[in-house]
Amino acid sequence: MSLLHRRLSQLLTVWSWKRRLDLSLCPAVGLHFRTFCSSVPETDTVDPIQVHRKKLFLWFSHLPQEEKQFGGYFSPETMHVDPLIMSRKSGERGGLLSSPLDPATLSSHAVTVEQLFKSTDAWSDGRGLNVLLYGAVGTGKSTVVRKLVQDWCRGSALTQFKLLVPFSCEDLSELSKVASLRDLVSRKYLHLKKHPLLSGEGNQAKDVLFIFNGMEKMKLDFRIGSTELCSDPNEPLPANVVVVNLLRKYLLPEASILVSTRLSAVDLIPQKYVSHYAQICGFSDPDRQRAYFTSRLLQGSKDSVLNPNAQSLVELLYLNLQRESQLAAACFLPSYCWLTCATLHYLHFTNAKAPIRTLTGIYTSFLRLNFGGEVMGSGTGAQMSLQDQHGSLMLYVVRTVGKLAFDGVTYKRTSFSEDELEQWIGGKTKTDEELRQLAVFRTDVLDFFLAPCVERSRNSNEALGENDQRRYVFAVPAMQEYLAALYVVLGENKSALEKMTKQVTVAIGQAGEDVSAIFNILSKFIPLRIFAVFNLLKLFPKLYEKISSRNRGNIAKTLATELFRSEDSYNEDVLDQVEQSLLGVHGPQPKQYCEGHPFELYPIFMGGLLHFGNRNLLQMLGCSIQSSTVVQITNALRKYLVRELSKPQPPEELMDLLVLLYEFQNPRLTAEVIASIRSIRLSNIRMTSLKCFILSSVLSCTPASYHLDKMDLSSCLLTHQMLEILSPAFRHTKNLNLQFNSLGPESCILLRDLLLDPKNAIRSLQLCDNPLLESGVCTLLEALQGNQSLTHLSLMHTGLGDQGALELAQRLQQHPVLQELNVAYNNIGDNAALALVDACREHPSIHTVHLYLNALSDVGKQSLYVRGDPHRTGRRVKVLASVTEGSDISEDWHPILNVIRKNASSWDRQRVQQQLQVFSQDTCFDNVENFIILC
Repeated sequence: MSLLHRRLSQLLTVWSWKRRLDLSLCPAVGLHFRTFCSSVPETDTVDPIQVHRKKLFLWFSHLPQEEKQFGGYFSPETMHVDPLIMSRKSGERGGLLSSPLDPATLSSHAVTVEQLFKSTDAWSDGRGLNVLLYGAVGTGKSTVVRKLVQDWCRGSALTQFKLLVPFSCEDLSELSKVASLRDLVSRKYLHLKKHPLLSGEGNQAKDVLFIFNGMEKMKLDFRIGSTELCSDPNEPLPANVVVVNLLRKYLLPEASILVSTRLSAVDLIPQKYVSHYAQICGFSDPDRQRAYFTSRLLQGSKDSVLNPNAQSLVELLYLNLQRESQLAAACFLPSYCWLTCATLHYLHFTNAKAPIRTLTGIYTSFLRLNFGGEVMGSGTGAQMSLQDQHGSLMLYVVRTVGKLAFDGVTYKRTSFSEDELEQWIGGKTKTDEELRQLAVFRTDVLDFFLAPCVERSRNSNEALGENDQRRYVFAVPAMQEYLAALYVVLGENKSALEKMTKQVTVAIGQAGEDVSAIFNILSKFIPLRIFAVFNLLKLFPKLYEKISSRNRGNIAKTLATELFRSEDSYNEDVLDQVEQSLLGVHGPQPKQYCEGHPFELYPIFMGGLLHFGNRNLLQMLGCSIQSSTVVQITNALRKYLVRELSKPQPPEELMDLLVLLYEFQNPRLTAEVIASIRSIRLSNIRMTSLKCFILSSVLSCTPASYHLDKMDLSSCLLTHQMLEILSPAFRHTKNLNLQFNSLGPESCILLRDLLLDPKNAIRSLQLCDNPLLESGVCTLLEALQGNQSLTHLSLMHTGLGDQGALELAQRLQQHPVLQELNVAYNNIGDNAALALVDACREHPSIHTVHLYLNALSDVGKQSLYVRGDPHRTGRRVKVLASVTEGSDISEDWHPILNVIRKNASSWDRQRVQQQLQVFSQDTCFDNVENFIILC
């Protein structure tokens, strides 16, 4: 028994220690609360206010799912930037700001939330303050509320209030049962159950602040006849009645209240119940925007070694904002600052270890972040079921703004007049309810997507006759293409026949089997001719399905046609276009081969919207894309893509195709489309980590037996980090061209391991004009002994030198299958060149050696020519050392001159000029320029 008693005592001690430890965890997360010491008797209860602070801080510290796509780099403490908050009078109504405010206005009207809770003369009779905080969609209302709650939990803001109780009006609107105020509080915060501050006794409620976020979600009626008066916090009432009595100061009149809402709902609370009005105006100046971008992008880069250009990225973005560009106008809304950062993070910080992200996914997450669960109200707070798609706010956006975007893409227009907005968004004559919904939409949502044009249109035809009307553009150009793609994929661009057929099909489908049973009975009594009409009606579902299938085939055809438009073939690739739209163009303008704006993101968004993850997010927004629709579009798309890829495609178009397949995230479709490609030529594409990751991801969908004939990545600005991302893709190619990049000695380690991989099939490796140096080449040559596939190796202009050439000569016999070796332009002298050629003569398969543009004397060149004489060796080894052989022209002058001509722009001009001058002296050409032109 004593042993058992001792064990129980030990367990009780451990439990008590753990309990005290749990209560002292708050300082570890940045909170400075009183730690409960062991001297407190176990019978004493913990202070519920301290528990409330701790739990509230943890709840409001959770990042939205959309923030987790950045790899968990961000935290609310480090990335928050306060938006501008302006004090307003009761009669003032401010819309969305479109330009920076002057300093005088800022100093006289800018306030903080804490300043709003200072007592006024009208509210100095012991009553708490009612503060109404309002703003347009995307200005940061919820972010301000979240930061305010966190600061109160830390004890750094609103310290005059002992208790802060936040509520989501969306949650309150879903309550179907009546409940008292204390029940509403205890239902969400059980630790505050029966707390004396909420009892209503005395003036204890003066230390309480209620926060109601998103008041437009509730139906509040302040008429006495509709909402009964109540002063008892224990009396069960509907949630909206409780809120109304709090605002009336009839229930807990000493308590203060902060309400956040949208512009359209400001008038729902009578002015006499509001002590202060304040408008959130977003980021009103470039400095606030820069602070936001710095906190996001510099922290998001995480590793300065991997991302040394993060600071330069912020500077380029800031320069573009200072130009008063269209992006600067959009970034008045913090939501568009988030979208800009998310896009730049995707473009510049993507690597093989980062979470899988797509551009379509970023835009879909952006809309879910701003419109998740939103429904179309009537302007009086009436809500509709979230299951009712006709009430979905996002679906309403697609049918109005999306239709406008689709019309712009169809006719290559990016700006719209006020009359056009009225035509597409106002529409035909509507009912009173529809007109109220339209008024709410225009007040709250329309300015979120469309902004006044701050730049003159570059199309002179579009500018004629429009001086009397203001032009509007989408806040960011890519949003127009996204909404147009969503409009098409959702099938909203149906013909009149399709819409009529669908309505008839739905009507007949609602009748169900009962109608079919009635038809079967009536067929025994009704004449055959009349009964034929009923049979025709029963055929409508099949007719609709046939028309619908054709429409989905048209979607696939549209996608392929827009992707491979000939007039866009030589534009910048689509990812570069996205970057330029955010950072601007610094230097010469890129070549534009088509008139008007190129809408090359439009087909890529169409493909990305078919991915399951994006369809799932859209389902939450009330926009449903059925799996059967995706299957039909995919089957048709496969056929069109394979057909287009049978034609030669420019590198830019091929890069766009890879982006489309990556956005689609469909491994089976990707494998079937890539199977029709025998070569990937991306020469002169400015490769980035993202583009390398896309290429590697797309090729990873193919089976191990699939091999490209050629992969051309010459002049792509490749670095060692990019090569690491691409290494899995190299196993799928036979001819790998990495010429004219920035690969150094460290890259040779990766290339060596690649050649030693038994799964690799590389036969030709071209590394011309990479600073590999002697050390890097020696590392690469270690692969010769274990590799069995390499037949052609080009090390031209890699800094090989004499020692590297001698090392190569010693290792050649370890690789018996090599056939051609190019070590031209490597500052190799006579002795090293002769040793290398002797080794090639003894090699069983080498037939060609390139040695031109090296430091060879005339005697050395002649000796090299003699070493290649078949009469001396019995086997000819073609030595390309010079365009001349003594006084004669070399018989191999043409391949040498062809190589020199292709690389003359990047090589040392004096060395090239010297070689060509020697050749021109023994030919009929009196100058080098004429000879190069002829070649």
